[in-house]
Amino acid sequence: MTGKELVLNALKNREVERTPWVPFVGVHGGKLLGITATKYLQSGERIAEGLLKAVELYKPDGLPVLFDLQLEAEQLGCEMRWGDKLPPSVASHPLEKVSLDELPEYRTDSGRFIEVQTAISLVKPKVADSIALYGLITGPFTLALHLYGNNIFLDMLMNPTKIKDVLEFCTDIAIETTKFYVENGMDVIAVVDPMTSQISPEHFTEFVTPYVDKVFDYIKESGLLSSLFVCGNATRNLEVMCKTSCDNISIDENISLEYLKELSEKHNKSFGGNLQLTKILLFGTELQSQQNAIECLEIGGTKGFILAPGCDLPFDCPEKNLIAVTEVARDSYKRDIAKALIKDMQDENEQLPDLEDYANYDKVLVEVVTLDSGSCPPCFYMVDAVKNAIHGLEDKVEIREYKISTKEGLLMMKALNVHSIPTICINGEIAFSSIIPDSDKLRKKVEEYLR
Repeated sequence: MTGKELVLNALKNREVERTPWVPFVGVHGGKLLGITATKYLQSGERIAEGLLKAVELYKPDGLPVLFDLQLEAEQLGCEMRWGDKLPPSVASHPLEKVSLDELPEYRTDSGRFIEVQTAISLVKPKVADSIALYGLITGPFTLALHLYGNNIFLDMLMNPTKIKDVLEFCTDIAIETTKFYVENGMDVIAVVDPMTSQISPEHFTEFVTPYVDKVFDYIKESGLLSSLFVCGNATRNLEVMCKTSCDNISIDENISLEYLKELSEKHNKSFGGNLQLTKILLFGTELQSQQNAIECLEIGGTKGFILAPGCDLPFDCPEKNLIAVTEVARDSYKRDIAKALIKDMQDENEQLPDLEDYANYDKVLVEVVTLDSGSCPPCFYMVDAVKNAIHGLEDKVEIREYKISTKEGLLMMKALNVHSIPTICINGEIAFSSIIPDSDKLRKKVEEYLR
């Protein structure tokens, strides 16, 4: 089988001769070219060059053309905040000021969609027969939050009809974006909806399932296969995710791959994941990367499983680590060699940083552990929720963000005993783990420490 055939058969939950390998190359493509993420994502020619470089180095069976969950939001009037090593983040929420019918006309023949189309036209002829190309679209719930802002969580309770109108609109946008990728020859459509990890199963069933299912049904009618990808610790929502009409569920490192496999088999879904992005692929060694990959391969097996990182690859991810994963993913002999070497590998004894002396610190300290609020939507909205909640208390409350995309942040995560991201700690105690609280609830929690 070609790599493309491996991916498509795995997505159909079939047994394949080798587990397919799909590195999610997004802004990392810019690093391969020695340019910033901003320059990379704003040029179709550069995106194509980065993808083809990734093909050369990592020998993937599948690749996303673009990993940018702000593309649709930008077309609809959200202002963007750009960075050198991150995809853009949403800096404004138009529905805070205007109504749905006042948003800009949504077009996939203008803006950065032109660059995406250019990238596809340059890459597809060279890989069409060998690699499955993914079109990634922003899920309705995440797009709704981009447009609406953090108040969406409160209004899901106080004004659900209004939120459902926004979700219907965002579903139409998702279908339009899907149509763009179908017309441009994609093989797989992945609905990436990271913010759904922040809600309950009941809210998922009410505010996510009906809308993503419309998108998945359209994908199926178009003759393509679909994947639902959720970042963060969405363990509580895995069962309801598996009940949607998608073909595949993909997860990140916050979720047990064994548990996902169990649920996927129960619901006849294929599944994908969940190489560790920061601790292993970004900061680990080649052998550690291979160990992580082998663990995933042994859990996932060769029926209905796709080996992939937990999310968009970090910009600075060392090429050698990904090449090491490629070796064990594609070659059983090199996998056996790596297993022998792993037996002799010793765990590193890392010195964890000292925590603040909270009792004697002159402010209440709110510490937010994130992947990086500049690139991870749940992380951005978690930090934003904290800023909104403590408005007017800045002389008494201090906010610190620890980004585990840095070594220092990763060590602080361990020191605080945090196991899921994003997480809010107050004076060293975990207050909210992998769920964004409403402003009133968070403010009351902070005020308990002010007494």
